[in-house]
Amino acid sequence: MTKQTIAIGGMTCAACAKRIERAVGKVGGVLSVSVNFATEKATVSYDPRQAKLSSIRGAIENAGYQALETEKNGAADKDKLRKEREIRVLKMKFTVAALFGLPLLYIAMVPMDPIVQWLWWLPFPSILRPMNYPLNYALAEIALVLPILAVGYRFYTVGFKAFFQGSPNMDSLIAIGTSAAVAYSLYSTWQIAQGDFAAVDRMYFESAGVIIALILLGKTLESISKGKTSEAIKKLMGLAPKTAVVIKDGRETEIPIDDVEIGDVILVRPGGKIPVDGVVTDGHSAVDESMLTGESIPLDKKAGDKVYAATINKNGVIRFEAAKVGSDTALAQIIKLVEDAQGSKAPIAQTADIVSGVFVPVVCVLAVAAAAAWYFYLRDAAFSLTIFISVLIIACPCALGLATPTAIMVGTGKGAEYGILFKSGEALEAAHRADTIVFDKTGTLTEGKPEVTDIVPAEGVDRARLLRLAASAEKGSEHPLGEAVVRRAEEEKLALLDVKDFQALTGLGIEGTIEGTRLCAGNRKLMTEKGFSLGSLEAESDRLAEEGKTPMYIVLDGALAGIIAVADVVKKSSAEAIGILRGMGLTVAMITGDNVRTANAIARQVGIDRVLAEVLPQDKSDEVKKLQAEGPRKVIMVGDGINDAPALVQADIGIAIGSGTDVAMESADIVLMRSDLMDVPTAIRLSRSTIRNIKQNLFWAFAYNTAGIPVAAGLLYLFGGPLLNPILAAAAMSLSSVSVLSNALRLKRFNQGP
Repeated sequence: MTKQTIAIGGMTCAACAKRIERAVGKVGGVLSVSVNFATEKATVSYDPRQAKLSSIRGAIENAGYQALETEKNGAADKDKLRKEREIRVLKMKFTVAALFGLPLLYIAMVPMDPIVQWLWWLPFPSILRPMNYPLNYALAEIALVLPILAVGYRFYTVGFKAFFQGSPNMDSLIAIGTSAAVAYSLYSTWQIAQGDFAAVDRMYFESAGVIIALILLGKTLESISKGKTSEAIKKLMGLAPKTAVVIKDGRETEIPIDDVEIGDVILVRPGGKIPVDGVVTDGHSAVDESMLTGESIPLDKKAGDKVYAATINKNGVIRFEAAKVGSDTALAQIIKLVEDAQGSKAPIAQTADIVSGVFVPVVCVLAVAAAAAWYFYLRDAAFSLTIFISVLIIACPCALGLATPTAIMVGTGKGAEYGILFKSGEALEAAHRADTIVFDKTGTLTEGKPEVTDIVPAEGVDRARLLRLAASAEKGSEHPLGEAVVRRAEEEKLALLDVKDFQALTGLGIEGTIEGTRLCAGNRKLMTEKGFSLGSLEAESDRLAEEGKTPMYIVLDGALAGIIAVADVVKKSSAEAIGILRGMGLTVAMITGDNVRTANAIARQVGIDRVLAEVLPQDKSDEVKKLQAEGPRKVIMVGDGINDAPALVQADIGIAIGSGTDVAMESADIVLMRSDLMDVPTAIRLSRSTIRNIKQNLFWAFAYNTAGIPVAAGLLYLFGGPLLNPILAAAAMSLSSVSVLSNALRLKRFNQGP
């Protein structure tokens, strides 16, 4: 079996993805096909003995779409360039449509509506006055609408092809509605040329032009959102160094990363990135693995310890033997997880697209049936044509097309006011379905850097002296825990002293002499090895550890002088935000690579009951999958680290903290620019309000159509009532659009309060 990913161009809605799946699925030898509308890619599994890639690409082309490059080296760059070009083209098309659409709307509205003319008090060319020069008026509208139709040609080529092949989509609605308006208007122009000047009242070129202009605007905004899908993976790939220093025959040689082989001995100096996964053979250092684990405190590494690609060597020279290279490294696995999660995430089906599959054929059948019935009843072709056009115009998808994007535009704009950036309309829609929210610990619930939380001197020891001596010794260690102690001493304006005979004890702590006093500082293991008793401070030590803090024991001249505790402190807004989320009915969980004791301590502080502790980086997305399978659940993941990227993408909605890494923000669906966790419940509330607004919009859009179609079909006229002519049909259509827009604008009253 062969698995291939193909980029696709020309998709406009979820119905397009389904259509491509059906077309490719009919190719002999294709085992499975999944088209992701959000990423614009098709993942196809096929038997190469029965199916050829060219046949699969041909099926995509025959369905009316473009089969672009297959996934390979450099494909991400080509995909980015293609999407940038697509955005430029759409912007150009919308600009053209707007430039011609505004004067078209002006010409159509001002002379025909005395109320509009009175309000605007605008001049109008006398040679285009419809009552005096109706043919000039009609030809001017044609001249203005033709460029708009030209830039929107894809709505017609794709829409009609999809319709006639039995898979109507939103393009089909646009194509049929605007074509009906244009066709009827052209017929009216022909009548004017024949001397029927009253036909000037039966032209709807402006409806077609304005609809196309608005839809092009929506497509432009949609393409801008989709154009960033590959940036997260590119940034992940950029983390790994391009070269490695390999030791061969006692000589240091710098070689490209792709040339590193398993078993090579690699040298990494302080500040350098580790190029591949391996096992330390010589030297010791502290390695910053936050890009993998999300934890801020670097880990001590000595002979026998594992190191991982793209992590940073902080302060010592180490040599290690390469164990995993290329696609087998932990970083490469994270990249693959991001790609797989993106490919497996189903596109969010738009309600209008789903309904259009039934709505368009039904409307067309009703229009034809009503026109045919009246023709056989009255034998009047013109009357029947009026019925046919009236039904199509009142069912024009203007309100239907505006229902979702207008609410999303207002909702995203309101979110931006609060520093909540929804990266797509889909993200704004999907957040309301969530019933479970998972927080990464470090940098999300906590500040993300160690701080001194407690200074506990032994009886008879001065607190300031204890901190001063400890900070003086730690100034030479360059260990993150030591750095936290030094920062605290500097904050308290304590002058640091010189240290003699300084010695770093790998994995244990430090030793040194300060003004004749022998100091030893380190962890509990150091105390045990040196035979120092904790005495009366043992209970205090246990309490600090139970609270998730790291105790650092300070020994002066052989006697325990005190404890300095260091921890990653909880953000001030964490507990309040989690309380609000629980009040909104969401299940709240925390995921971390920390040990169970530390994780539970943090969870108790912020009010979280469910804790997922000691989770490896590559397993975070799996934990999200497990949560999604329960119930099933709709899961939101909140994180800030590179290691969170796979989980952010795997979750139904990923929320990134603005102060986090670029990769996390690119992988997420929502970004909190103010890094305030209180914005998480605000984002969910805004999503819920927007969805409620969208449902209301869709109701009114369909209410006008379903109520107007029978009238347009001549139901009232049949019983002696009035006939709905296309002018009133267009007015009803416009009224539905006004109601949708007015309802969407109500979202501007949304506020942050609970």
